[in-house]
Order: sequence, then structure tokens, then C-alpha cells
Amino acid sequence: MLYEFRYYTVNPGKMQALKDRFGNITTKFFEKHGIKSVGYFTNAVGGRSDEFVYILAYKDMAHREQAWGAFQADAEWLSARAATEVDGALVHHVENRFMQPTDYSPLG
Repeated sequence: MLYEFRYYTVNPGKMQALKDRFGNITTKFFEKHGIKSVGYFTNAVGGRSDEFVYILAYKDMAHREQAWGAFQADAEWLSARAATEVDGALVHHVENRFMQPTDYSPLG
């Protein structure tokens, strides 16, 4: 398995809108395109209040490229995303990392 950790820095005042978009819209498109959601997180203690982190899982990098490409090109997703950003972008910075579990990881 390949895990993608995505770190978003959220624009001021937009955290709830981003959480709503993920909870009501984005996760459905991930499922549609075969992208497995592992978890979604905000900081409870430490870090910054403008961080939103989530983890996705794929069979391998080829699966990620195919699934993510289809998700990004989905006209329904693009329309839904645009509708959530009529009052401005929700995120101003994205960082992602691809991680592989060790042999002894429970996620193996």
C-alpha cells in the first residue's frame, strides 16, 4: 500500500467550510474514483489552528496517478468545488507526502 499524507493550510475563517466540503462532497468523489480515505484530522493540541491533514491509501503509485487524475478531471467535482469557493479559496497552501509502511506497521 501507498499512503498519501496531505497537509492543507486553510485561509482565515475557512476551516469550517473546508471541513463541510470534505464531509459532504469531497469524500464522495474520492469513493467514486477508488481513492480510499484513511483519516481526516485537525490539531487538538499543538500545531497551528489553520492546519487540516488527511491520509489517503492506494495500491501503488500507478493507482494513485490514475485515480487522482480522474478525480481532478471530474466535471462534477470541479463544479462542486467552485460552488464552495464563491466567497474565496478555502486553502492557500498544500503539501503532500507519499509514505510506505514498514514491514512491522499494522497498516502494512
